[in-house]
Amino acid sequence: MIDTSELEAIAKNLRDASESGQLISPIRDLIGNDNLAAAYQIQTQNINLRVAAGARIVGRKIGLTSKIVQKQLGVDQPDFGALLDTMEALNGDEIPWNEVHQPKAEAEIAFVLKKDIINPSITVHELISAIDYALPAIEIVGSRIAGWNIKITDTIADNASASHYVLGHQPKLLTDFDLVGCKMTMTKNGEMVSEGLGAACLGSPINSTIWLAKTLIKNGNPLRAGEVILTGALGPMAAIEAGDELVAHFTGLGTVSVSFGK
Repeated sequence: MIDTSELEAIAKNLRDASESGQLISPIRDLIGNDNLAAAYQIQTQNINLRVAAGARIVGRKIGLTSKIVQKQLGVDQPDFGALLDTMEALNGDEIPWNEVHQPKAEAEIAFVLKKDIINPSITVHELISAIDYALPAIEIVGSRIAGWNIKITDTIADNASASHYVLGHQPKLLTDFDLVGCKMTMTKNGEMVSEGLGAACLGSPINSTIWLAKTLIKNGNPLRAGEVILTGALGPMAAIEAGDELVAHFTGLGTVSVSFGK
């Protein structure tokens, strides 16, 4: 049994790693590989501290939506993390290199909600009616665990390995493009590094978002109107080096880009 003081110490280790860039050993060595509740408690402690310091929660990210990645980590469900306003980078802008930790990039479809989601048995049509619009997105993931040596509890505790996110600027209604058949291509410095379809995200980004909505309702922290949801990667992650430029294009949805300082 992990007590509160031990969880607080682990949370502080993660904060220190984020601030100093000195990466740490796997958290699962301390809490085990199956204690998801403890991992989410660690995540929540650090998010609450960032909010107390002035950051705002503006949405959520869904991770582990790929069945292949789930199998690699030995899990049968996605995970989630919080998006803070301080994590947003502007479309076409540059992220300072000293703000990232072992960064990788994923191209995703983002939803912005127009209604609170509070029904624990929400259906597909109810979720669709709660979505205001979709945007193309690039999520920058990072790990405070040395060498990306992670399993499920490591990434959950580390805010689902979140770092930054970038949103495109042309919102689309769900009726304006093929959500499941939408093709994504992402280039790095002009070369293709990832591609995939909307169907790669648990069959549809709607499916991953329903999972998130129901999970957060059970946790007593439902999704709210105005929040942005990063629904999960449509293709493989791409490793990033200083000076790289990423451009992700989504058929019918648009383009989003970001670069990294040298």
